[in-house]
Amino acid sequence: MSGAQMAELEQVLFANGMPVEALMEKAALAISRRLQEPDCWAQLQANGALVLVGPGHNGGDGLVIARELHLAGIAVRIWCPFERRKPLTESHLRQALWLGIPQLEAPPEPGDPAVWIDALFGIGQSRPPGAELEQLLLERQRQRPHRLIAIDGPTGLCADRGEPLGHIAATAQRTFSIGLIKQGFLQDRALAWVGELERIDLGLPVPLLEALPPRQPRRLEAADLSTAPWPTPAAAAAKYQRGRLLLLAGSDAYRGAALLSLLGASASGLGSLRAALPEAVADQLWNQLPHAVLAAKLPSHSDGSLDLRALPPSALERLDAVVLGPGIGQHPDENGIWLQLQTFPGLLVLDADGLNRLAQRPAVPWLQGRRGPTWLTPHSGEFQRLFADLSERTPLEACTAAAEQSGCAVLLKGARSVIADPTGERWQLSGACPDAARAGLGDVLAGYAGGLGALSHASGLPADGSVLALAALAHATAGQNASDQHGPGGATPSRVAEILGLMKRKTQSTVVNRI
Repeated sequence: MSGAQMAELEQVLFANGMPVEALMEKAALAISRRLQEPDCWAQLQANGALVLVGPGHNGGDGLVIARELHLAGIAVRIWCPFERRKPLTESHLRQALWLGIPQLEAPPEPGDPAVWIDALFGIGQSRPPGAELEQLLLERQRQRPHRLIAIDGPTGLCADRGEPLGHIAATAQRTFSIGLIKQGFLQDRALAWVGELERIDLGLPVPLLEALPPRQPRRLEAADLSTAPWPTPAAAAAKYQRGRLLLLAGSDAYRGAALLSLLGASASGLGSLRAALPEAVADQLWNQLPHAVLAAKLPSHSDGSLDLRALPPSALERLDAVVLGPGIGQHPDENGIWLQLQTFPGLLVLDADGLNRLAQRPAVPWLQGRRGPTWLTPHSGEFQRLFADLSERTPLEACTAAAEQSGCAVLLKGARSVIADPTGERWQLSGACPDAARAGLGDVLAGYAGGLGALSHASGLPADGSVLALAALAHATAGQNASDQHGPGGATPSRVAEILGLMKRKTQSTVVNRI
């Protein structure tokens, strides 16, 4: 959610009788208890804490935390760089000084060994913190990297866009987001500043949360897989009723992409998998994936790209979904294949070079004329080629606008991928696994998403953005699991596909977190 939305929720609480003092105590005490858990407590015991106190209620939160840490035996100091403070914050400062907590008279040394607790501004920031504070925070990170904990947002970071308001922001080892996760903290550009992101639960009343806009972005995490709406065919469904997918992938230049996308599709559990492949790969298909049916051998252009002109029109018959793009190369196509794909009534998943080839023609009008549902799975470069006018927006805003313009479900891939449906529904992954940012994993995702989409289509369910979001979440979780189990080098595409195929599925209503 945005900072303004969180402020509105707080105002509703205050208008209905909750004292401001009570909410401040509730939030700060929850953070204080979290800081006393072993992963934080040892560092605080060894080095003490310096609380940076701002003029507003974020500063008041920091003073309550300083009080609780002091009473728990931690060596705490406070620094208040502003002369004026809100009355409640001023009251907590008086109590802190009465308790004997030392107050610095001059700015702290950047190399101070204490853990810095940043309670300067929180989500109320609308302008840069100023050159002196920016320089102090820059030197702090240089001399004592990742020795700062941010309360409701690092100083200098916009809680809505996830980017610095000035030149830099505080670099946090950990950021506590009070109440609900602020949408800016989830953006890729914020990863360098927020560190580990944790939500501090305030126990907000259910009616208050239900009053949020119905299309509020949904935060997805691994735990949501256990209650996700997995597409499930009838128990007596035969193989052709369990999803029929055609995958057009690979080329002489990128032969491995075909195999990896086929592995991803196989992991989805669909009933019938067909493939149109470059000749060099097609001849080995029976030996590598004997359950996949060869729909067509396709020649290559002189530059090594896949030549789609040889695909027979009959290859698109009796299908639930088609995946086009992984590793096919960027050679421009004639109109014939695009006319066939535009009238194809099933789900079309466009990935990688399928998107790049589409970008060579008027993409949005073509997408708007598609007969069946369409999913787009671009990374940032591919997205910019398709939607150049949206490239300056944040990923959440850009993905939403792209879905509305094109009438497609869009997965904008990144460390924390964003998914948007043309209905206005939006999702964002809350986890990031750097070890899973490697070549070939996008091919696995494209095949896996196409398989889940085919299953959904065959089951009579809409192949909408929620299924695409499920595919993205499962894929990200499998990458994290592979890294956790086998180390940084263990998140290989083939291993991720294997873990995807082993995932347990339950068919229950999805429980979602709002951001």
